[in-house]
Amino acid sequence: MVPLASLSLATSRARLALHAGARSHPAGTADGMIGLGDQLRAILAEDRLKPHFQPIVDLETGAVLAFEGLIRGPSDTLLHAPASLFKVAGLTNQLYDLECACCRTLVRAYAASGAAQKLFLNMSPGSLATAAQSSLLPIQGLEELGVPPGRIVIELTEALPIHDLGILVKAIALFRKLGFAIALDDLGEGFSSLRLWSELRPEFVKVDMHFIQGVSRDPVKLQFLKSLCDIASKTGAKVVGEGIELEADLAVVRDLGLHFGQGYLLGRPAPLPQAAAAPGLFRRRDPDGSGWIRDGRSTAARLMVEVPALAPDTPNGKVEKLFQADSDLQSIPVVRDGIPVGLINRHVFMDMMFKPFSREVYGKKPVEAIMNRDILVLDHGTSLHEVSRLIVESDPRHILHGYILTRNGFYAGMGSGHDLMREITQMQIKAARYANPLTGLPGNVPINEHLDDLLHQGVPFVACYCDLDHFKPYNDVHGYRRGDDVIQWTGDLLRSVCEPDLDFVGHIGGDDFMMVFRSADWERRCTSLLEAFDAGLARFFSEGELESRGYVGEDRSRRQVVHPLLSLSVGAVKAWPGQFANHHEISASAAVAKKEAKGLEGSVLFVERRQPRRLTGMSQE
Repeated sequence: MVPLASLSLATSRARLALHAGARSHPAGTADGMIGLGDQLRAILAEDRLKPHFQPIVDLETGAVLAFEGLIRGPSDTLLHAPASLFKVAGLTNQLYDLECACCRTLVRAYAASGAAQKLFLNMSPGSLATAAQSSLLPIQGLEELGVPPGRIVIELTEALPIHDLGILVKAIALFRKLGFAIALDDLGEGFSSLRLWSELRPEFVKVDMHFIQGVSRDPVKLQFLKSLCDIASKTGAKVVGEGIELEADLAVVRDLGLHFGQGYLLGRPAPLPQAAAAPGLFRRRDPDGSGWIRDGRSTAARLMVEVPALAPDTPNGKVEKLFQADSDLQSIPVVRDGIPVGLINRHVFMDMMFKPFSREVYGKKPVEAIMNRDILVLDHGTSLHEVSRLIVESDPRHILHGYILTRNGFYAGMGSGHDLMREITQMQIKAARYANPLTGLPGNVPINEHLDDLLHQGVPFVACYCDLDHFKPYNDVHGYRRGDDVIQWTGDLLRSVCEPDLDFVGHIGGDDFMMVFRSADWERRCTSLLEAFDAGLARFFSEGELESRGYVGEDRSRRQVVHPLLSLSVGAVKAWPGQFANHHEISASAAVAKKEAKGLEGSVLFVERRQPRRLTGMSQE
């Protein structure tokens, strides 16, 4: 088979033709192309290609799943841009040689960085089909560099046509047998991508940026992504959205359930693998499921301790002296070029060193030989609740040994499981203190904090003020116990129509509630709520009251009047980034919308479509 170096690392942009302006340049002529071809040969011979890595981010947590390997030519040549580089290679019959050089450059740089995430490598169908008919195995080069096949995802492009799909299927089967995963690139760009998905059953599917960019404003793109996610759930594929550059688009693709994302908003290509996504872009969930998103300051940075890191070549004898000199030092991170690669725990290390002949055997060896490589690395801006969830779901050793924190992908400090559990306990006590005792829902303080936190994140949402109509007379006639039952039942209904991972329900007090939606189908959820409310009223009224659509009671003047049945009014306000300054403005606007809803008969949703006065004339796109 073709060696590993045959993997083509052209990105979708690298498959574009040369800029039209090149026609006026000597490169556009036959002689010019020959000259560029000679220049490319020199670049490959001198090993002058430049590696770059762009993060692929988990849209649930903000953690980096993998990096896609990208390539650049020398900056002082006409072949710096990947589009030019691969175009010239194709026209001068050097594509295979270029692919070999790209692979060597990228995998070598990736291995040297010590990154522990997966590496996505683009491969053209032609190269992969050729590999299936060869006799060399690509796994050999990986083993020499210390990168196991399980960390490599072959990203199959449509740069070259495949006339015999059977050969490609056989090649995929062989690569999978060796431990590689498969990704289908640029879904939606070509005509055959859905067929390839059906035939190849890739582990990952990357959606072309055309369907991602502007999805927050385009219902057609939105429907396409919904259908794609449905197909992915049936086939077991993970969906990666490419080209995420706007926060509004990010919010939509996350709400739709896309697993991973890639784009300038989440991280630009860089010479070294590094996480660059802003932690504020990602929602934070409570492990107790209450949906109370805490203040943005409740992040791992609050518990970070600056522990001096060690280089991988530090002798173990020096490590022992560090532990002996500081009895409070529990774990020491090992960092290479600013990137965490391991951890040394006091108890594990000292237990090993006290064994017979251990000092003689390990004392002068580098710490890299015995460090724990299975480490938990988190961005310093990760919410404490998310840190707690990740630790609980990972190896139990992370609770005892601690976790490593980074800033922009580089080592920043350490965090301990003990400090984390203490902080989480305090936050849970605070949540219980401000919960409504009747429904158990978050009260006014967490409602206001939730709204302010969303405003701080700059993500769009919809605030819905909910109020029971004609509740006071019902409470007076049927008794406060029955009134409490109605309120508890209403709270349960509100919970049932909200998506726990996205939406929020709070109890303002009495018969007033607040729902905060980030679900794209919030209006449908509100309609379902009103229908469920009207359908469930039978449990709170007699047959006679239901038939007459009311019941007799006293008004405020103690006169006998017929009161209507209970209904539910919902006033909704859409909050776009930059539209409201704080929760006070949102609450006031939502109260106006609720008043409009209460002026209508029955259970009603009223959506406030007027803009706040200070935003009049501004676009709400």
